[in-house]
Amino acid sequence: MSIKRSAIVLTIGILVILFFSLDINHYLHFETLKANQVKLNDIFTQNPVITGVIFFVVYVVITGLSLPGAAVMTIAAGAIFGLTTGLVLVSFASSIGATLAFLVSRYLLHDAINSRFSKQLESVNEGVRKVGAFYLFTLRLVPLFPFFVINLVMALTPIRTFTFYWVSQIGMLAGTAVFVNAGTQLAKLESAGGILSPTMILSLSLLGIFPLLAKSIINKINQFRIYKSHPRPDNFSTNVVVIGAGAGGLVSAYIAAAVNAKVTLIEKEKMGGDCLNTGCVPSKALVRSAKFKAGIDECEKYGIANASATIDFKQVMSRVRNVITNIEPHDSIERYTELGVDVIQGEAKITSPYCVDVNGITLTTRNIIVATGGRPFVPPIEGLENIDYLTSDSIWDLEELPQRLVVLGGGPIGCELAQSFARLGSQVSLIEMQSDVMFREDKEVSALVRTSLLKDNIAILTGTEVIRVGHNSGANYAICRTSQGLEEIGFDKMLVAVGRVANTKGFGLEELGIPLNPNGTIEVNDYLQTKYPNIYAVGDVAGPYQFTHAAAHQAWYATVNSLFGSLWRFGVDYSVIPRATFVDPEVARVGLNEKEASDAGVEYELTRYDISDLDRAIADSEAEGFVKVLTVPGKDKILGVSIVGANAADMISEFVLAMRYGIGLNKILGTVHIYPTMAEANKYAAGEWKKANKPTRILALAERFHRWRRG
Repeated sequence: MSIKRSAIVLTIGILVILFFSLDINHYLHFETLKANQVKLNDIFTQNPVITGVIFFVVYVVITGLSLPGAAVMTIAAGAIFGLTTGLVLVSFASSIGATLAFLVSRYLLHDAINSRFSKQLESVNEGVRKVGAFYLFTLRLVPLFPFFVINLVMALTPIRTFTFYWVSQIGMLAGTAVFVNAGTQLAKLESAGGILSPTMILSLSLLGIFPLLAKSIINKINQFRIYKSHPRPDNFSTNVVVIGAGAGGLVSAYIAAAVNAKVTLIEKEKMGGDCLNTGCVPSKALVRSAKFKAGIDECEKYGIANASATIDFKQVMSRVRNVITNIEPHDSIERYTELGVDVIQGEAKITSPYCVDVNGITLTTRNIIVATGGRPFVPPIEGLENIDYLTSDSIWDLEELPQRLVVLGGGPIGCELAQSFARLGSQVSLIEMQSDVMFREDKEVSALVRTSLLKDNIAILTGTEVIRVGHNSGANYAICRTSQGLEEIGFDKMLVAVGRVANTKGFGLEELGIPLNPNGTIEVNDYLQTKYPNIYAVGDVAGPYQFTHAAAHQAWYATVNSLFGSLWRFGVDYSVIPRATFVDPEVARVGLNEKEASDAGVEYELTRYDISDLDRAIADSEAEGFVKVLTVPGKDKILGVSIVGANAADMISEFVLAMRYGIGLNKILGTVHIYPTMAEANKYAAGEWKKANKPTRILALAERFHRWRRG
């Protein structure tokens, strides 16, 4: 704590101690006020201005220090100054005092609390940014909430000081008027508690509920304005129409059918979406074949003198397609029909918030869930349209292994496919505009991935931009801008893997005027609702994450909100979303990494365990990588975990569970892990944290105890 903060805390502490030690609070009791009413009235009559100023200052100090007595002083204002003057004095003094308490709390606590609980407070802070003034106003109207608590808690949020002041002044006016008016009748009052009779509490509480009712009415008016050009059908053919049968759409349909809602699922291409047909499934099948080949090439480290393999690329791609075929039944029309879902293959068109056209039929529906996914982004590179470039969608149609493959993009997709094709025999050049591959990860993670790619003979060109692509004398070439100038790279095939964009066009969003975010995803609120509250969006088309498991996660919220939102709604929770990149060794992460924590100003303690020391990793000859855990300084609460190593995507699950349910490293350390497994690395990482945070005083006492036992 800085000297300035320490001085403020010390000053406040001294004032509070003086307040109680000098028994000043005795003068702020109802009985004392009533006994001295005549004397106080005489003082005011003789010196009205000075009395008003002193009262005003004392009131500000009392509320600013959050001391007891404000209620009695408010009554005193009515008894001494009358209704009008008393109301003015208390209204401004209470608002100024509350703002002082707010500012002190913000200065002393805001940064520390927000840095420690940044993830937990993220949704709260976002809500305050949007409607903080409204909720503060509501809290001020309801006397059940202690005002001094509101002052201190609101300081931890991003609400502006001026907003806090004027909302407080207006919001506290009704309650202040009740107490000041009661003070004008002080002689008739038996106690301060008599002011807030059950009837009065109910009245003020109803007054506090009024803004909520007003907000509901305003929402109804806004909905009427939004929906006025779209007549609502008298009845509906289905409860929910889901557009898109990828991960988000399939899970949405599954959940709706599970709760016996009538649901229609529309898919214009293949069931399973990108994940099954062009994404997760085929890429992991290819990664496995490539890893098997790499294992043969490294046979000597396993004690095998000689082993070799001939790559039949057609067979490799045939295996990839067989894997898709074997998984297809999980996402098939037949399976979902058996579950009770009406599946329609066709191109959907949203014609109103209640109507979807498909195959010449108009479906009327109470709700619509848009799960149309995304597609590979193709950058505007000169000449790219003149060559037969590949994307993560089209690469699975290859029948021949490219001799020279250029991969644009050093993110997860680019790195996975670059390594796989290099291991299968392609001469791969990976080009990335950023300063390193996997640039969203910590430098240490990026460096290890780079080392692994270089080991597979991949030429890595970071800080490099492709400015032109061409074809000359039967050969393709790319002109790249590097830090050294222009460079030409020849290739047979080019894979464009620089990211993905949302599929938002061609099915009615434009006609309905549904707004998009700057990155092209559909704009949704915390409940995954679009401009029209009965139209939801999930998955890649909504963001912010482009993971299959994130789409499935969103699907639960969108489906439950769409079917039961009139009773209860759930804001989507993004606090614990894991991710993995299936390079070799794998990279997995959940929560914050060092880069994100530093950028956000979050204080953390770093614990690291090197997998090179793990028995199972040594036995498998895969002893590279590490587990890095970020925790709250001095505590075992996990802020984030990064794992690089064999089976990292599986190992991270223990930390995902721990973060989701508030389990700390002490509990992980105390959990029995099977020996020998890679998962033991998690326990050893927890052990490293424990070593760094060992209870030195207790251990010193234990040493003395054992010394005494030895005599």
